[in-house]
Amino acid sequence: MGFRGAHTADVIFEDCRVPATGLLGEREGVGFKTAMKSLDHARLHMSAVATGMSERIIDEGVRYASERVQFGSAISQFQLIQGMLADCQAEALASRSMVERVAHLRDEGRAVTKDTACCKYFTTEALGRIADRVMQIHGGYGYIKEYPIERLYRDARLLRIYEGTSQIQQLVIAREMLKEKAA
Repeated sequence: MGFRGAHTADVIFEDCRVPATGLLGEREGVGFKTAMKSLDHARLHMSAVATGMSERIIDEGVRYASERVQFGSAISQFQLIQGMLADCQAEALASRSMVERVAHLRDEGRAVTKDTACCKYFTTEALGRIADRVMQIHGGYGYIKEYPIERLYRDARLLRIYEGTSQIQQLVIAREMLKEKAA
């Protein structure tokens, strides 16, 4: 549906034996935990991707609204269009602020599992709302391949799934909150 430039495929291992030297975490029983530690970085990365995509989509919305004329005026002059663009910009700023803050915490070596989950959850959901608004601004034109929003809209949807769905992020956030409370 989206991200057509990223080729994906199933990888199936049947009757596959891995030598002890190939174990993740270098010993039996710690592979899953080791793999999960990499998710903090991956979720922060997806948050940054979502933030960049949000900004690109907003640029497309502003460009289109400034060029599209309806009833003798650019649709950017209509208050409802301005409201949608303003909502998009506010969410993009919040996304960028979160990414920068959490990246700083991670660079300091702090535990950021809850923060990266919050960041990934917020930025990708915000991206979805931004893409939806800009698609709405484009109207029927946004649904055809002539306009970049058609591809960006499809691509945006995937980020709510990559590196754990939004619902998984909610579970991680709540789990970490409860752990903090119990400590």
